[in-house]
Amino acid sequence: MTTVLVVDDEAPIRLLCRVNLEAEGMTVLEAADGDKGLELARAEHPDVVLLDVMMPGRSGWEVAEELLADESTRSIPIIFLTARAEIRDRAKGIDLGGVDYVTKPFNPVELAPLVEDLVRRVESGERDDLRREKFAEVRELLERD
Repeated sequence: MTTVLVVDDEAPIRLLCRVNLEAEGMTVLEAADGDKGLELARAEHPDVVLLDVMMPGRSGWEVAEELLADESTRSIPIIFLTARAEIRDRAKGIDLGGVDYVTKPFNPVELAPLVEDLVRRVESGERDDLRREKFAEVRELLERD
């Protein structure tokens, strides 16, 4: 069973994620801030982290940096989940080590298939391929502007 850690300061977003992911048979852990998210990631070792960027206190960027710097959590794939839709923010998320970037508002029905595909691809050794694909998407968006 896939375990997803949702780190977001907005309770309605956590609830939306939980309801949709649990409906697909996933286990969902929740954290309302970056510190609690780090604590849960280190204790529970989820299969993936859905991480908000803009949170009071420790930002999602800072949480991601800590997760990726820690030997025990660096292999957990991170999907940034945020209202920050600028191309530069997408690039920063992928550059930090994230494997995907979902902007709010998002279609909650699409969340579980995205997580399932990501976990399957990471387990198959395609993490670097995923990141290259996301970098290519960001490059394409930049070239359009």
